Amino acid sequence: MISLRCEFYLFTLNPEGEPRENNGGGRKRMSLNTDVHSVRRRFWVYAVLFLTTVGLAGWVRAQESGARDRIYAVSHVDVVPTDAAAGTKLLQQYVVDSRKDKGAVRVEAYIQVSRINHLTLVEVWENRQALEAHEAAAHTKKFREQIDPMLGSPYDERLHTIAE
Repeated sequence: MISLRCEFYLFTLNPEGEPRENNGGGRKRMSLNTDVHSVRRRFWVYAVLFLTTVGLAGWVRAQESGARDRIYAVSHVDVVPTDAAAGTKLLQQYVVDSRKDKGAVRVEAYIQVSRINHLTLVEVWENRQALEAHEAAAHTKKFREQIDPMLGSPYDERLHTIAE
């Protein structure tokens, strides 16, 4: 059996900064006896705690409400430069209306910095059914009809899921 012995000496000081006597000459001796079995025991306790924490973190992530079912729609909407203001206003109204739809997690519109007629729409839906219901909604159909004559290139919608 391997045994380790560590000794620590503790001194206390009086208000003048000099060592003070403590029950036996000014120092206390403390020893820490650590054998291999104690080290192994601590290792296994820490290992079990770590693995439990990792397992619980994975379980919690898996319990997120439908994170794997979410649909991410990224659409590039390029309108003719002369219709940039009207297209932006139309897209902003579409965002406001879409955020009210059941199953909408997030709906945002972006304007490209260097080309104000290039718009990007980012939508996150709880699942495929929510997206399909949204696409069938009257306000979505109306938006597509109104934006179509303003487009400088085809409406480009791409659907994604989370990559894990």
